[in-house]
Amino acid sequence: MTKSTIPHGRSGGRAARRAARAAPLADHLRPIRPGMLGGTFRPLSKSGMQLIHQAALDALEQIGLADAPQSGIEHLTRVGAIQGDDGRIRFPRALIEDVLANANQSLTLRGRSPEHDLDLGGSRVHYGTAGAAVHIVDVKTSNYRESTLQDLHDAARIADRLDNIHFLQRPMVARDITDNLELDLNTIYACCAGTTKHIGTSFGEPSFVPHALELLHQIAGSEDKWRARPFVSNSNCFVVPPMKFATESCEVMEACIQGGMPVLLLSAGQAGATAPAPIAGAIVQAVAECLAGLVYVNAVKPGHPVIFGTWPFVSDLRTGAMSGGSGEQALLTAGCAQMHQFYGLPGGAAAGIADAKLPDMQAGWEQAMSNVMAGMSGLNMVYEAAGMHASLLGFCFESLILGDDLIGQALRCVRGIEVDEDSVSLETIRATCLGGPGHYLGSEQTLSRMQTEYAYPAIADRLSPKAWEEVGKPDLIARAVARKDEILSTRSSALFDAETDTAIRKRFNIHLQV
Repeated sequence: MTKSTIPHGRSGGRAARRAARAAPLADHLRPIRPGMLGGTFRPLSKSGMQLIHQAALDALEQIGLADAPQSGIEHLTRVGAIQGDDGRIRFPRALIEDVLANANQSLTLRGRSPEHDLDLGGSRVHYGTAGAAVHIVDVKTSNYRESTLQDLHDAARIADRLDNIHFLQRPMVARDITDNLELDLNTIYACCAGTTKHIGTSFGEPSFVPHALELLHQIAGSEDKWRARPFVSNSNCFVVPPMKFATESCEVMEACIQGGMPVLLLSAGQAGATAPAPIAGAIVQAVAECLAGLVYVNAVKPGHPVIFGTWPFVSDLRTGAMSGGSGEQALLTAGCAQMHQFYGLPGGAAAGIADAKLPDMQAGWEQAMSNVMAGMSGLNMVYEAAGMHASLLGFCFESLILGDDLIGQALRCVRGIEVDEDSVSLETIRATCLGGPGHYLGSEQTLSRMQTEYAYPAIADRLSPKAWEEVGKPDLIARAVARKDEILSTRSSALFDAETDTAIRKRFNIHLQV
């Protein structure tokens, strides 16, 4: 009789427990999952947040923003902003307060598949990719090469298979497509054909947006279906810090709003260069710029879904170079997350960036530090969380895969420590110590908690040196390469049906062969 047929007894119980542990857990029982509540790490005091808020309001009222497009001037002055003789748009305090009181404070970012929907309310945390890297990191040769459309599609396919990558914002630029309209359209196609998770992208010119929306309507099945579940958002650098509107990007934003596309208002100053050097000052400027953007969006369409993207970066002030992997960047991002919660707005910022050129020890500490702090601060959308190297110039597939493990551990930190009658374990301690085995290895509590309390890495190695040697001394990068090859050897489950794909290719010049 095999264990599986033993009706009673200890062995059968163990087999049943093993089978239970091997079965997928219900979402609410998983130790880590999208949308876990953060917010326990708070580098800004209440008085500090209030001072930042007041400084941002002063900046908007007294300094304002330059270079709004004519359409933006009309929208903003219609709702109460003031254009001065110097052309700058200034924002009275009362206007900002009214917009904050009426802005959309809850947002669900849709996936093409509903299981990937992201609830951005409160301090719920989600990790994903982003960036505009122009190179791919080749871990086998330690060289950088230009990124291609196929690389972008492959990144989407890999992200689709990683549990702790919750969304895909375009992480690289397809350098093999030289026509800018075709670049934007093929970016959408390559990402959507690779994942059914929510996607973020950008557009080079306002005139490109109608073409992109037509493509998205085809992918969704109709315009009505797209508007009901917009699964792509516009990452929009609507400002050129310090305190200037990016004229063309603002026109892109207006077109996206009219097309029903959620907007990430992205303010990306660089502390010490295009933003003040003090961390608090960089936050003030980013908050002021994004508040101006919030007024703009709500002037175009009240209540339109917006992600408050205070996204300032850090400079190494010795050289002026960006330092995305620094402790200061981690603090800057965490402080921005607190300001999102101060306003009660869905927000996003950057973390997980490595200045290291390869997925080495430096990359590990840089990526872990900011990802953990971002998550524990309750940042809704943690952009650039995996795969980004060389201060956003390079993207690495293997680092994306390793980042899935890293983010899993970050999410476990975000979850924190639950304390209840069972977890304080008094009765388990009593049963173990008073006439029990003197250890907890086989206790029912240990067996029941090993899946719900602990997160386990998929790639990282936890073997003893002896066991590690016995299995051939597996190398972390080699294991990531193998995982990449395994994912890319299978057909993407996100590909469109044949009829839809044929219609898309008939209408648009799609470069990708799938």
